[in-house]
Amino acid sequence: MAGLRGALLALLFGCSGVAAVWPQPQSLSVAPAGGCRLSAARFRFGYANSSAVVAGCAVLDQAFQRYWKLLFPAGQKDPEKGHFGDPSCGELLVFVTKPGCDGYPSLDSKENYKLSVSDEQMFLSADTVWGALRGLETFSQLVWRADYGTFYMNKTDVVDFPRFPHRGLLLDTSRHYLPLRAILETLDAMAYSKLNVFHWHIVDDPSFPYESMAFPDLSWKGAYQPVTHVYTPSDVKTVIEYARLRGIRVISEFDTPGHTLSWGPGVPGLLTPCYSGPKLTGSYGPVNPILNSTYQFMGKFFAEVSAVFPDVYIHLGGDEVDFTCWKSNPKIQAFMEQMGFGQDYRKLESFYIQRLLDIVSSYGKGYVVWQEVFDNGVKVKPNTIIHVWKQTPVTYQKELSNVTKSGYRALLSSPWYLNRISYGQDWLAAYQVEPLSFEGSPEQKALVIGGEACMWGEYVDETNLTPRLWPRAGAVAERLWSNQTVRHVQDAYTRLRDFRCTLLRRGIRAQPLFTGYCDYEFNTL
Repeated sequence: MAGLRGALLALLFGCSGVAAVWPQPQSLSVAPAGGCRLSAARFRFGYANSSAVVAGCAVLDQAFQRYWKLLFPAGQKDPEKGHFGDPSCGELLVFVTKPGCDGYPSLDSKENYKLSVSDEQMFLSADTVWGALRGLETFSQLVWRADYGTFYMNKTDVVDFPRFPHRGLLLDTSRHYLPLRAILETLDAMAYSKLNVFHWHIVDDPSFPYESMAFPDLSWKGAYQPVTHVYTPSDVKTVIEYARLRGIRVISEFDTPGHTLSWGPGVPGLLTPCYSGPKLTGSYGPVNPILNSTYQFMGKFFAEVSAVFPDVYIHLGGDEVDFTCWKSNPKIQAFMEQMGFGQDYRKLESFYIQRLLDIVSSYGKGYVVWQEVFDNGVKVKPNTIIHVWKQTPVTYQKELSNVTKSGYRALLSSPWYLNRISYGQDWLAAYQVEPLSFEGSPEQKALVIGGEACMWGEYVDETNLTPRLWPRAGAVAERLWSNQTVRHVQDAYTRLRDFRCTLLRRGIRAQPLFTGYCDYEFNTL
């Protein structure tokens, strides 16, 4: 650690003008000489001849506009000054092999790309528009500005693709409501770091801000404030489309049977009444799993959710179910006896979740569940994704081993709870995680499809969301995108420091990594 501290102290000269890429590409070659000079008056993005995707594709047309503005911010001078004889970069030509622009990214979407810059031309090729988006981001980070203000692109060759297909970020919008603008800003920063899944933990015990068309009382009676602190159908559509245009999937989470206190006021009879001895206490526990009305409601509600959120997967939660209220309820006790469950309330939880999974499957959806569903022996479909988040009673490495040994795909979040903070270089703990450091066969490790950084909202709202996330979430992004061998901490610090400066320049309030400065401090342009 002393060596690392010395290395960090040696780097306190602020953000340099020489470009660095975050996350690190699979193969990157940047020549010290050659390349060309970029001018706002001359440089353009365009489609290569014979590209399967051409002008009229909103995903790339809008990306061209966004990245041009990022390269040449409004009001920033564009001097024509440069070294004598510097060639001018005229156009980055983009070639996409496969047609398709109107759909949504998926778990199976290809994100590979190749980027080549020489004295003669600049060329970006990708199998899909989603890969082209990743290539545009890399291109934007490779452009650098000389001291006298001129932009340059060195001679460069990049061959790149993600290590894992699922690279996510969870936002909790129940414990503190996050306004739409905060979510959209987060999606921008995710695209800058090549994260591709927005896990929207939209409701929980404290509030129900999702405005349901089928059950409007859920938000009217369950949100903190039913007018100002809700996500309307229009808001949800905006988030989904904004994410799509950046190659980001939106996976909604409606966690049951626990974490559902905010559901109760809008759906009388949904939650379990709690008892103290023979008397009702007036409080409620998890969803009542013994009533037919529960499943009738869930059927209608998830029919709506399945229609609103286009991704194939829905996150159904299933974590931290407190059995105390179920144990106190005489009707549930009688049901347990009738079903032969004894006193094993995990079997009752499994009874509920299996029926819920059948409902969701009937709408053609796949599902992600928290690890308790697996731990409690619920019978789930082979294509179920198990989301690992706990550190105890076993390590997440052991949990990953158990999940994949059973043949299920897995996501990792246990070491990436970014709502937990500490003083100093706490990005290092996230960066040094290796998702595949568990005992298992190559076939088991192939079942780990990625992971997610999580930002839970107990102490996070719009005021501190962005600086708490960035650039620390970038550490998770590189671990999930780059080659497993990319682990050199000093190099990572240099590039992450520069990436933080890039985020500031783009209007993202990323917190400092260390003492120093950026050429473009936040909101000074």
